[in-house]
Amino acid sequence: MRFARFVHAAGVSFGVVEGDGASGLTVAEISSLPFEKVVPTGQRWALPDVRLLAPIFSSKVIGVGRNYAEHAAEMGNEVPKEPLIFIKPSTSVIGPNDAIRIPSVTTQVEEEAELAVVIGATGARRVDRAGAEKAIFGYTVANDVTARDLQRKDPQWTRAKGFDSFCPLGPWIETELDVSDLEVRCEVGRDPNNMEVRQIGRTKDMVFDIPTLVSYVSHVMTLLPGDVILTGTPAGVSQIVPGDTVSVSVQGIGELRNTVVALD
Repeated sequence: MRFARFVHAAGVSFGVVEGDGASGLTVAEISSLPFEKVVPTGQRWALPDVRLLAPIFSSKVIGVGRNYAEHAAEMGNEVPKEPLIFIKPSTSVIGPNDAIRIPSVTTQVEEEAELAVVIGATGARRVDRAGAEKAIFGYTVANDVTARDLQRKDPQWTRAKGFDSFCPLGPWIETELDVSDLEVRCEVGRDPNNMEVRQIGRTKDMVFDIPTLVSYVSHVMTLLPGDVILTGTPAGVSQIVPGDTVSVSVQGIGELRNTVVALD
């Protein structure tokens, strides 16, 4: 199933996205959280008639660095011997079509296309691989926006990764997906109809697979329902500037598109 969070004339709701293809999609409102028994309200909208939000509330977003060997190499780094994790605050999260806002303190902001894991109702605390798989609710698309100049300057990555709007998520959560070998793609351009491909990778090339990541993180911190793990980005990261549109897509899930503006 595909779960979305959206704004409509009467407020904000969770819903199930139904239909196939880019056109003809609808969203059916539910009265429950996605983790609970799905209870439809009977209300339904065409997808173009609502505004999609980030698909879930997260107490925290955990990033994984250098989880694709070619990306580690392009940054001049070795592949880590164990997962390299960092935190993006919940205030960095935005949804589809929201603007990535670049502050004046940085001169080099880059996109990072990623598959994101959403933790389910049980959460996860010190779980093994089997427990990690059971803890996963579904998957969404993420852009781990990074101020690369600040990442190189600071001894840790909080500032470079943590600005408001530096974690687009969406368009929805897909709960039924084999993520062992999916294409992860990023396109950037001034003309939304004529975009340049910047990144293409496949999830099979991750250094650490998803159960390993979930288990590892759960031994560091308790994962709560709705928490998100970003699984790393393939090679090809590049600078984005005000006026750009950034499109990140993951095969089997969909497209996450955001504009870029100057904050100041």
